[in-house]
Amino acid sequence: MPFTNEQLERYSRHIILKEIGAKGQKKLLASKVLIIGAGGLGAPAAMYLAAAGVGTIGIADADVVDLSNLQRQVIHTTADIGKKKVESAAETMRAINPDVTVNTYHEFVSSSNILDLIADYDFVLDGTDNFPAKFLINDACVMLNKPLSHAGIIRFKGQLTTIIPKVSPCYRCIFKNPPPKGAVPTCREAGVIGAMGGVIGSLQAMEAVKYITGTGELLAGYLLTYDALKMEFHKIKLPPRGKGCDVCSDTPKITELIDYEQAACDMKM
Repeated sequence: MPFTNEQLERYSRHIILKEIGAKGQKKLLASKVLIIGAGGLGAPAAMYLAAAGVGTIGIADADVVDLSNLQRQVIHTTADIGKKKVESAAETMRAINPDVTVNTYHEFVSSSNILDLIADYDFVLDGTDNFPAKFLINDACVMLNKPLSHAGIIRFKGQLTTIIPKVSPCYRCIFKNPPPKGAVPTCREAGVIGAMGGVIGSLQAMEAVKYITGTGELLAGYLLTYDALKMEFHKIKLPPRGKGCDVCSDTPKITELIDYEQAACDMKM
């Protein structure tokens, strides 16, 4: 289907890029991305994916907007306090780009619903703030062969990687199991600089765009870390996929999804 005149203008800066072009933009418009978590990471990622013209964006979050969110969750405003985060996020995304279809899921992600949630999407972004959710999302994506962007932030540090099942190491290849409850401080306890969500969440959106359009090199097989105080990025090569991994090896020990006890925190460094 040809672009409308409005689309040609809206996406002109993409279309003139030889790495994207009209073909890549049409891939974006035909794609489906699910964002789990409408908070510090999901907020900027959702806004940039909507602006980029990703045709269908799902956003899952069971929370409502509160005042403490606004320091970093830029998709919400003061007027949205008390509103469901998925509804607030959807309003902003639709305002940015009416081309985009936004599906909202106001529910906790668990072993009972995650496979159904991710089944129809081409790419998944993990914007959650707790280890049980991160392991659950990873395991579900591996089981359904769905590419995934993992990220985490705390204090002045962030990290991300891209997981391509059957190709690159998964989250469990890096971190075998969730840490014991209370072993790692939460962001509520430790704090997080607001702009960190923008840095890392935007990089998640970039990985999704690159995957969909087939351009550039993904972070598959690498963990990218960022220290804002030192203004340093480090790209760390990860061990090969599957060696000793309980979920993505050729003989996995984990064949059913696990709901670990919740212990909120943003990342494991």
